[in-house]
Amino acid sequence: MPAAARWSMYVGIAILFAIACGFLSNWQFSRNADRSEQLQLVADNYDAAPVPLGDLLAPGAELNPADEWRPVRLEGRYLPDEQLLVRNRPHGGTAAFEQLVPFRLDDGRTFLVDRGWLPPGDRQADPDEIPAPPSGDVTVEVRLRPEEAAPTSGRTAELGQVPTINLGLVAEQSGPIEQGAYGLLMSESPAPATAPTPVDPPSNDPGPYLSYAVQWILFAVMGFGFITYVIVNERKLRREEAEDAEVDGAPEATPEPEKVPHERRRVDPVALHRARKRPKDRDADDEDALLDAR
Repeated sequence: MPAAARWSMYVGIAILFAIACGFLSNWQFSRNADRSEQLQLVADNYDAAPVPLGDLLAPGAELNPADEWRPVRLEGRYLPDEQLLVRNRPHGGTAAFEQLVPFRLDDGRTFLVDRGWLPPGDRQADPDEIPAPPSGDVTVEVRLRPEEAAPTSGRTAELGQVPTINLGLVAEQSGPIEQGAYGLLMSESPAPATAPTPVDPPSNDPGPYLSYAVQWILFAVMGFGFITYVIVNERKLRREEAEDAEVDGAPEATPEPEKVPHERRRVDPVALHRARKRPKDRDADDEDALLDAR
């Protein structure tokens, strides 16, 4: 594959990865925004002054999400014979129970009150003791809460208990109750001698969503950085290979033969003298031969 096509593929992968990271980051930002709204709702409503239930929840109406955690005042009496326990409520590292008691208001409506949590028994799973609610006319202050979803797994509970605070499931055992909301107990007047432990206030932890959102953005940037690193290294490697190929293809220079210095010939002076005298001696011999011939 040509280098340009391969690098284009790398960049395309980085873009797809960045798009995926963008969606995941946006999802975490949305979750963080939802959590911030929840925390703000608790901050606005949790410590507000109690008002009569009818001011916030009309008979048969659904709870306005903006009124969640708002304190309301109930006047009437408890129906202890119709109380239930909701099981498997996490508290202090144990599977605790919460006591649910219907409350008959003076206007005739029945409203469910969560009085608090009870620990499991010492020798059995059920609580050793279930405190009785105050008898007679009582003024109760509670915080409004929406019902919980029914278990999707088909999880059930034994008679006198429910798996979640689902108002439909509660009504099947306790009788008709208001389906728009239930209340977490704040106070009772007159106060009973013993009472369940109040349910813990909601957590103010914003959660990890914002940090997760930032991490996904960083992952997208790191993806482009990694692809850039790969392309730069590949180009560097190709350049080095090209330079090596040029060096290997160049003709080799023929080395010049080594010059060996000639030794200076030694001249024999006697031989040189003889060589110089030899022509004269030959002439003399020729003259002697001519004289003898006469």
